[in-house]
Amino acid sequence: MAGSKGSKYYDIFLDFSIDLKHKEDGNPILTEEHFELLLNVGEVGSLMAAAEKMKISYRKAWELVRQSEKTLAFQLIEKHRGGKDGGNSVLTAEGARLIEAYKELRVEFDASVKRIVKDFFKKINE
Repeated sequence: MAGSKGSKYYDIFLDFSIDLKHKEDGNPILTEEHFELLLNVGEVGSLMAAAEKMKISYRKAWELVRQSEKTLAFQLIEKHRGGKDGGNSVLTAEGARLIEAYKELRVEFDASVKRIVKDFFKKINE
């Protein structure tokens, strides 16, 4: 909420996202969607289950991972094909480190943005 009930900004919210982009061309490498997918892979241990949780196709999930890995030049997940026990996907050490750093960054960003946005709406609601 950006204002008290009845104020003109009552139903207005400020949102933001954190994307990693390529320095030269500005193309996204990791967006919020990529991070969410990798977080889910870490939680559920399967790219297929992570895609289902996000309500995206497995093909799209695989493409998100493949494009990021290509640009970063290292693997984010290891896929193990099915067998009698079925397959799974796990974050690589680099992927896990990236996701942990992202989670910490997101906590810091959220706290800072919350404070800044509160000040912003306080000024415009005066």
